[in-house]
Amino acid sequence: MNDIPKNDYFNTTAIKDPVSDTPGAKRFGFDKSRHCNASEILFQNLSRNPDLIAVTGPTETLTYAELCAEAAQWGNAFSAAGLKRGDRISMLLDDTPRYPSAVMGAIRAGFVPVLLNTQTRPDLLNYYLSDSSSPMVVVEATFADAITQEAIDGTKIDKVVIANSDSGSEIGENIDTISSSDFISEHSVKLDAVDTGPEDMAFWMYSSGSTGKPKGIVHLQHDMAYTAETYAASILKLQPGDRCFSVPKIFFAYGFGNAITFPFAVGASVVLLPGRPDPKRILTAIEEYKPTAFFALPTVYTALAHAEETASTDFSSLRLSLSAAEILSEDVFNAWRDASGLEAIEGLGSTEMLHIYLSNTAEEKRLGSAGKVVAGYEVKLCDQDGAEVTAGEDGVMWVRGHSSAPLYWNRPDKTAETMREDWIYTGDRFIEADGFYYFQGRADDLVKVSGQWVWPLEVERCLNENEAVQEAAVLAHALEDRRTVLRAVVALCEGVEGDDDTRLHLREHIKHHLLPFKAPRIIEFVPELPKTGTGKIDRQVLVNNNEEKG
Repeated sequence: MNDIPKNDYFNTTAIKDPVSDTPGAKRFGFDKSRHCNASEILFQNLSRNPDLIAVTGPTETLTYAELCAEAAQWGNAFSAAGLKRGDRISMLLDDTPRYPSAVMGAIRAGFVPVLLNTQTRPDLLNYYLSDSSSPMVVVEATFADAITQEAIDGTKIDKVVIANSDSGSEIGENIDTISSSDFISEHSVKLDAVDTGPEDMAFWMYSSGSTGKPKGIVHLQHDMAYTAETYAASILKLQPGDRCFSVPKIFFAYGFGNAITFPFAVGASVVLLPGRPDPKRILTAIEEYKPTAFFALPTVYTALAHAEETASTDFSSLRLSLSAAEILSEDVFNAWRDASGLEAIEGLGSTEMLHIYLSNTAEEKRLGSAGKVVAGYEVKLCDQDGAEVTAGEDGVMWVRGHSSAPLYWNRPDKTAETMREDWIYTGDRFIEADGFYYFQGRADDLVKVSGQWVWPLEVERCLNENEAVQEAAVLAHALEDRRTVLRAVVALCEGVEGDDDTRLHLREHIKHHLLPFKAPRIIEFVPELPKTGTGKIDRQVLVNNNEEKG
């Protein structure tokens, strides 16, 4: 494995020979007796730069001293509420200072924040709350209506804290609600970190659930520091004077690193933009808050490159522009460079690894590649039997490094499938050339849309449940700029018009029953779907028809 960096402020040293003491789950050989609490990535700033700005944005600006004080109040309030060490606290929050303070306060006090997608529908939220056994949920006031009786039925939730609100709200029977200001106001602004070790749980994130139930991805106390000392140190090279602005939200692993781990690790600042990040709001934030490092997805860069306001935007504060999650096409790369004067640096990571482990650099890049292996990580490409392929051959990527999740919560089958000793089996197919890795597709049929994995069959089933649809098939569709979207081929019921109103109706149906990013970009209406001799939908014909049209 590449050299593993030492983390001074966590006082841990990684050992190169990982061991596995749980079947299917990685366990690295850290000295478990040594103190390690992930909240130090924030609280170390109390001694070195307490008066520097930690967070800013349209809601408020806080110094490191102020943010640490609020985090301490959160941690003390969680303890006073009767939570036991290791209890999970579900968080459904937008990007305001409440998010880092609640997360860091929880970790410092020995609890485990669970970062949830703010677009989660009630039945899926119920699954998250049940699976994590959370006794408490902290929810943004603007998302409070998501905490319905359906969402909490059968769970252990007995307290709901409403963030960025001056009052609680009625949720359901026997559920105590309180505003975040009331919840923390009477508690001390000082809090010592509990004596967690490097391999204790720190926080969770959930997978998108593309192939069945979402998986609880467990991260440990040392994982944040490891990503700061690998990717951030070698690629970003942030300094206290830097200011980070991440369009991807904090509940995404990519956004979590960009907006919390990396700026706090060096005492830099972060711009937090709550609400929908449409191009106009993003560009306004760049001009107003003057970030030096900008993080986005190819879909965001595409939207910005075509936005009317881009031509008049002042990008002079930016020194770095980062992209991840999808392939960045040459057209989008060039359009963003022409607009901003910056060349986006592309990388690849995953929630299981917490952040980016393949990356291009400002000095060395290949368009269309995910980049080279980041120092501190190791990858290999293997065939279906697990044997490494030779250079230039297509193989499934395996990756390892000390930021990887040790297991999926309550999912030993999926843990054994993905966490293979100290390696993560990604299911992504790549070809390596001159040290750069080029994505070739998935080993299964998942499709990455807007940086998130989607199971086309799930979308297909949802469409088929709509009263207007007789039959549907959903496939991946490659745009000219190399982004991937979903294409639905739909045979409508008799009497239903195949017009734009029906397209809008079907997209809204998907957004309501699944998630917005799963709605097909392209919806094509046909009299009937092609069938094989056995009566099954002939997907190959649909693929071929699409290629002929392209």
